[in-house]
Amino acid sequence: MTDNKRLAYSIIQFLRDQLQSGDLTSDAQESLEVAVQCLETAFGISVDNEDLAVSQTLPEIFTAAVGEEIPNVTVDCVPDSPTVEDLSNAELLKTEGNEQMKLENYQNAVDYYTKAIELNPSNAVYFCNRAAAFSKLGNYTGAVEDCEKAIAFDPSYSKAYGRMGLALASLNKYSEAVDYYKKALELDPDNESYRANLNIAEQKIKDAPSPASNLMQNTQVQQLMSGMMSGSYGPVGGATAGPGTGANDIAGLIQAGQQFAQQMQQQNPELIEQLRSQIRSRTPSTSNEEQS
Repeated sequence: MTDNKRLAYSIIQFLRDQLQSGDLTSDAQESLEVAVQCLETAFGISVDNEDLAVSQTLPEIFTAAVGEEIPNVTVDCVPDSPTVEDLSNAELLKTEGNEQMKLENYQNAVDYYTKAIELNPSNAVYFCNRAAAFSKLGNYTGAVEDCEKAIAFDPSYSKAYGRMGLALASLNKYSEAVDYYKKALELDPDNESYRANLNIAEQKIKDAPSPASNLMQNTQVQQLMSGMMSGSYGPVGGATAGPGTGANDIAGLIQAGQQFAQQMQQQNPELIEQLRSQIRSRTPSTSNEEQS
Protein backbone atom coordinates (compact mmCIF):
# COMPACT_ATOMS: atom_id res chain seq x y z
CA MET A 1 0.00 0.00 0.00
CA THR A 2 2.97 2.32 0.61
CA ASP A 3 3.89 2.36 -3.11
CA ASN A 4 0.30 3.20 -4.01
CA LYS A 5 0.34 6.04 -1.53
CA ARG A 6 3.59 7.33 -2.96
CA LEU A 7 2.09 7.23 -6.44
CA ALA A 8 -1.05 9.01 -5.23
CA TYR A 9 1.13 11.60 -3.48
CA SER A 10 3.04 12.26 -6.74
CA ILE A 11 -0.26 12.68 -8.59
CA ILE A 12 -1.50 15.11 -5.95
CA GLN A 13 1.73 17.08 -6.24
CA PHE A 14 1.28 17.28 -9.98
CA LEU A 15 -2.31 18.44 -9.67
CA ARG A 16 -1.40 21.10 -7.12
CA ASP A 17 1.37 22.37 -9.42
CA GLN A 18 -1.20 22.72 -12.17
CA LEU A 19 -3.49 24.64 -9.85
CA GLN A 20 -0.67 27.07 -9.06
CA SER A 21 0.29 27.59 -12.71
CA GLY A 22 -2.60 29.98 -13.31
CA ASP A 23 -3.22 28.56 -16.78
CA LEU A 24 -6.55 26.90 -15.94
CA THR A 25 -10.07 28.20 -16.14
CA SER A 26 -12.11 28.53 -12.96
CA ASP A 27 -14.10 25.41 -13.82
CA ALA A 28 -10.94 23.40 -14.43
CA GLN A 29 -9.42 24.59 -11.16
CA GLU A 30 -12.54 23.54 -9.27
CA SER A 31 -12.44 20.08 -10.89
CA LEU A 32 -8.80 19.59 -9.95
CA GLU A 33 -9.40 20.70 -6.36
CA VAL A 34 -12.17 18.10 -6.10
CA ALA A 35 -9.82 15.47 -7.58
CA VAL A 36 -7.12 16.31 -5.00
CA GLN A 37 -9.59 16.00 -2.15
CA CYS A 38 -10.85 12.67 -3.47
CA LEU A 39 -7.32 11.25 -3.73
CA GLU A 40 -6.38 12.43 -0.27
CA THR A 41 -9.54 10.87 1.17
CA ALA A 42 -9.21 7.60 -0.78
CA PHE A 43 -5.58 7.00 0.18
CA GLY A 44 -5.62 8.67 3.58
CA ILE A 45 -2.82 11.08 2.77
CA SER A 46 -2.28 14.83 2.63
CA VAL A 47 0.27 17.28 1.33
CA ASP A 48 1.96 17.17 4.73
CA ASN A 49 3.10 13.53 4.21
CA GLU A 50 6.45 14.55 2.75
CA ASP A 51 7.93 11.15 3.59
CA LEU A 52 5.94 9.81 0.61
CA ALA A 53 7.74 12.11 -1.84
CA VAL A 54 10.05 10.55 -4.45
CA SER A 55 13.23 11.99 -5.96
CA GLN A 56 11.57 12.84 -9.31
CA THR A 57 8.34 14.62 -10.06
CA LEU A 58 5.62 12.87 -12.02
CA PRO A 59 6.36 14.84 -15.24
CA GLU A 60 10.06 13.92 -14.97
CA ILE A 61 9.23 10.23 -14.55
CA PHE A 62 6.85 10.39 -17.52
CA THR A 63 9.40 12.17 -19.74
CA ALA A 64 12.09 9.61 -18.94
CA ALA A 65 9.75 6.72 -19.71
CA VAL A 66 8.59 8.19 -23.03
CA GLY A 67 12.13 9.15 -23.99
CA GLU A 68 13.25 5.53 -23.78
CA GLU A 69 10.44 4.38 -26.07
CA ILE A 70 10.85 7.00 -28.82
CA PRO A 71 14.05 5.59 -30.42
CA ASN A 72 12.41 2.19 -30.89
CA VAL A 73 9.37 3.74 -32.53
CA THR A 74 11.55 5.91 -34.79
CA VAL A 75 13.72 3.02 -35.97
CA ASP A 76 10.70 0.90 -36.78
CA CYS A 77 8.98 3.66 -38.75
CA VAL A 78 11.69 5.14 -40.99
CA PRO A 79 9.81 6.00 -44.21
CA ASP A 80 12.85 6.73 -46.41
CA SER A 81 14.63 3.44 -45.87
CA PRO A 82 14.11 1.30 -49.01
CA THR A 83 12.99 -2.28 -48.52
CA VAL A 84 14.77 -5.25 -50.05
CA GLU A 85 12.04 -5.36 -52.67
CA ASP A 86 12.57 -1.66 -53.45
CA LEU A 87 16.30 -2.21 -53.92
CA SER A 88 15.69 -5.16 -56.22
CA ASN A 89 13.13 -3.32 -58.32
CA ALA A 90 15.39 -0.27 -58.55
CA GLU A 91 18.18 -2.42 -60.00
CA LEU A 92 15.78 -3.85 -62.59
CA LEU A 93 14.74 -0.33 -63.58
CA LYS A 94 18.37 0.75 -63.85
CA THR A 95 19.12 -2.24 -66.09
CA GLU A 96 16.18 -1.35 -68.33
CA GLY A 97 17.43 2.22 -68.44
CA ASN A 98 20.83 0.96 -69.60
CA GLU A 99 19.13 -1.01 -72.38
CA GLN A 100 17.27 2.09 -73.50
CA MET A 101 20.59 3.96 -73.66
CA LYS A 102 21.98 1.30 -76.00
CA LEU A 103 18.90 1.71 -78.21
CA GLU A 104 19.41 5.51 -78.10
CA ASN A 105 15.98 5.96 -76.52
CA TYR A 106 17.36 8.57 -74.17
CA GLN A 107 14.08 9.96 -72.83
CA ASN A 108 12.92 6.44 -71.96
CA ALA A 109 16.23 5.90 -70.21
CA VAL A 110 15.67 9.06 -68.16
CA ASP A 111 12.24 7.78 -67.15
CA TYR A 112 13.59 4.41 -65.99
CA TYR A 113 16.46 5.96 -64.05
CA THR A 114 14.04 8.40 -62.41
CA LYS A 115 11.84 5.52 -61.24
CA ALA A 116 14.91 3.76 -59.86
CA ILE A 117 15.86 6.92 -57.96
CA GLU A 118 12.37 7.12 -56.47
CA LEU A 119 12.83 3.63 -55.00
CA ASN A 120 16.44 4.17 -53.90
CA PRO A 121 17.18 7.91 -53.74
CA SER A 122 20.72 7.61 -52.38
CA ASN A 123 22.30 5.52 -55.15
CA ALA A 124 25.04 7.47 -56.91
CA VAL A 125 24.99 5.19 -59.98
CA TYR A 126 21.37 6.00 -60.80
CA PHE A 127 22.04 9.74 -60.74
CA CYS A 128 25.22 9.36 -62.80
CA ASN A 129 23.44 7.22 -65.40
CA ARG A 130 20.60 9.71 -65.66
CA ALA A 131 23.19 12.47 -66.12
CA ALA A 132 24.50 10.60 -69.18
CA ALA A 133 20.98 10.38 -70.60
CA PHE A 134 20.39 14.08 -69.92
CA SER A 135 23.60 14.94 -71.79
CA LYS A 136 22.46 12.91 -74.77
CA LEU A 137 19.24 14.94 -74.78
CA GLY A 138 21.16 18.21 -74.59
CA ASN A 139 20.00 18.90 -71.03
CA TYR A 140 23.48 19.69 -69.72
CA THR A 141 22.20 21.64 -66.73
CA GLY A 142 20.24 18.60 -65.59
CA ALA A 143 23.33 16.46 -66.13
CA VAL A 144 25.41 18.78 -63.94
CA GLU A 145 22.82 18.64 -61.15
CA ASP A 146 22.69 14.84 -61.25
CA CYS A 147 26.48 14.56 -61.23
CA GLU A 148 26.61 16.82 -58.18
CA LYS A 149 24.20 14.48 -56.38
CA ALA A 150 26.16 11.41 -57.44
CA ILE A 151 29.39 12.92 -56.13
CA ALA A 152 27.66 13.89 -52.87
CA PHE A 153 26.60 10.28 -52.32
CA ASP A 154 29.94 8.82 -53.48
CA PRO A 155 32.88 11.27 -53.52
CA SER A 156 35.17 8.55 -54.95
CA TYR A 157 32.98 7.82 -58.00
CA SER A 158 35.30 8.68 -60.89
CA LYS A 159 32.63 8.29 -63.59
CA ALA A 160 30.54 11.04 -61.96
CA TYR A 161 33.47 13.45 -62.18
CA GLY A 162 34.10 12.48 -65.81
CA ARG A 163 30.48 13.02 -66.81
CA MET A 164 30.42 16.29 -64.91
CA GLY A 165 33.40 17.39 -67.00
CA LEU A 166 31.57 16.49 -70.21
CA ALA A 167 28.45 18.41 -69.20
CA LEU A 168 30.44 21.49 -68.18
CA ALA A 169 32.46 21.40 -71.40
CA SER A 170 29.21 21.26 -73.36
CA LEU A 171 28.19 24.43 -71.52
CA ASN A 172 31.53 26.01 -72.59
CA LYS A 173 32.70 26.04 -68.98
CA TYR A 174 36.08 24.61 -69.86
CA SER A 175 37.98 25.79 -66.79
CA GLU A 176 35.53 24.02 -64.48
CA ALA A 177 35.53 20.98 -66.75
CA VAL A 178 39.31 20.74 -66.46
CA ASP A 179 39.07 20.52 -62.67
CA TYR A 180 36.58 17.65 -62.83
CA TYR A 181 38.56 15.77 -65.49
CA LYS A 182 41.65 16.04 -63.30
CA LYS A 183 39.73 14.64 -60.33
CA ALA A 184 38.40 11.80 -62.49
CA LEU A 185 41.96 10.96 -63.58
CA GLU A 186 43.15 11.13 -60.01
CA LEU A 187 40.61 8.44 -59.11
CA ASP A 188 41.07 6.46 -62.34
CA PRO A 189 44.55 7.27 -63.71
CA ASP A 190 44.43 4.65 -66.49
CA ASN A 191 41.28 6.02 -68.12
CA GLU A 192 42.35 7.35 -71.52
CA SER A 193 38.95 8.88 -72.19
CA TYR A 194 39.31 11.23 -69.23
CA ARG A 195 42.83 12.13 -70.35
CA ALA A 196 41.72 12.88 -73.90
CA ASN A 197 38.80 15.02 -72.72
CA LEU A 198 41.11 16.88 -70.34
CA ASN A 199 43.49 17.69 -73.22
CA ILE A 200 40.59 18.92 -75.36
CA ALA A 201 39.27 21.19 -72.60
CA GLU A 202 42.74 22.61 -71.92
CA GLN A 203 43.24 23.27 -75.63
CA LYS A 204 39.86 25.04 -75.79
CA ILE A 205 41.05 27.37 -73.04
CA LYS A 206 44.29 28.10 -74.93
CA ASP A 207 42.47 28.73 -78.20
CA ALA A 208 39.84 31.01 -76.70
CA PRO A 209 40.26 34.58 -78.04
CA SER A 210 41.07 37.26 -75.52
CA PRO A 211 38.47 39.92 -74.72
CA ALA A 212 40.63 42.45 -76.54
CA SER A 213 40.55 40.33 -79.71
CA ASN A 214 36.79 40.07 -79.47
CA LEU A 215 36.58 43.82 -79.09
CA MET A 216 38.74 44.51 -82.15
CA GLN A 217 36.60 42.15 -84.22
CA ASN A 218 33.46 44.04 -83.28
CA THR A 219 31.96 45.91 -86.28
CA GLN A 220 31.35 49.09 -84.29
CA VAL A 221 34.95 49.17 -83.07
CA GLN A 222 36.22 48.70 -86.61
CA GLN A 223 34.04 51.58 -87.83
CA LEU A 224 35.28 53.85 -85.05
CA MET A 225 38.93 52.99 -85.75
CA SER A 226 38.39 53.45 -89.50
CA GLY A 227 36.90 56.89 -88.89
CA MET A 228 39.86 57.92 -86.76
CA MET A 229 42.41 56.67 -89.32
CA SER A 230 40.64 58.36 -92.25
CA GLY A 231 40.23 61.65 -90.40
CA SER A 232 36.47 61.56 -90.42
CA TYR A 233 36.52 63.06 -86.97
CA GLY A 234 38.92 65.81 -87.99
CA PRO A 235 42.49 66.50 -86.78
CA VAL A 236 42.90 65.70 -83.15
CA GLY A 237 45.34 68.45 -82.32
CA GLY A 238 43.48 71.21 -84.09
CA ALA A 239 46.80 72.97 -84.88
CA THR A 240 46.35 73.00 -88.64
CA ALA A 241 42.59 72.90 -88.75
CA GLY A 242 40.56 75.68 -90.22
CA PRO A 243 37.67 77.50 -88.59
CA GLY A 244 35.10 75.30 -86.98
CA THR A 245 37.48 72.37 -86.49
CA GLY A 246 39.95 71.46 -83.77
CA ALA A 247 38.24 71.44 -80.37
CA ASN A 248 34.90 70.66 -81.96
CA ASP A 249 36.40 67.64 -83.70
CA ILE A 250 37.90 66.38 -80.46
CA ALA A 251 34.53 66.80 -78.77
CA GLY A 252 32.90 64.88 -81.61
CA LEU A 253 35.40 62.05 -81.25
CA ILE A 254 34.87 61.90 -77.49
CA GLN A 255 31.12 61.92 -77.95
CA ALA A 256 31.32 59.13 -80.52
CA GLY A 257 33.47 57.09 -78.15
CA GLN A 258 31.03 57.59 -75.30
CA GLN A 259 28.10 56.54 -77.47
CA PHE A 260 29.98 53.45 -78.58
CA ALA A 261 30.86 52.54 -74.98
CA GLN A 262 27.21 52.85 -73.98
CA GLN A 263 26.13 50.63 -76.86
CA MET A 264 28.73 48.02 -75.99
CA GLN A 265 27.64 48.05 -72.35
CA GLN A 266 24.07 47.39 -73.42
CA GLN A 267 24.82 44.80 -76.10
CA ASN A 268 27.72 42.90 -74.52
CA PRO A 269 28.05 43.63 -70.80
CA GLU A 270 30.04 40.42 -70.23
CA LEU A 271 32.77 41.54 -72.63
CA ILE A 272 33.02 44.94 -70.93
CA GLU A 273 33.31 43.27 -67.52
CA GLN A 274 36.05 40.96 -68.84
CA LEU A 275 38.01 43.97 -70.06
CA ARG A 276 37.59 45.71 -66.71
CA SER A 277 38.77 42.58 -64.90
CA GLN A 278 41.87 42.36 -67.09
CA ILE A 279 42.70 46.00 -66.46
CA ARG A 280 42.28 45.56 -62.70
CA SER A 281 44.39 42.38 -62.71
CA ARG A 282 47.24 44.24 -64.42
CA THR A 283 47.16 47.12 -61.97
CA PRO A 284 49.48 46.53 -58.97
CA SER A 285 47.70 46.50 -55.65
CA THR A 286 49.35 47.16 -52.32
CA SER A 287 46.26 46.92 -50.14
CA ASN A 288 47.18 43.43 -48.86
CA GLU A 289 50.97 43.81 -48.78
CA GLU A 290 52.59 42.92 -45.49
CA GLN A 291 54.76 45.51 -43.78
CA SER A 292 58.41 44.50 -43.47
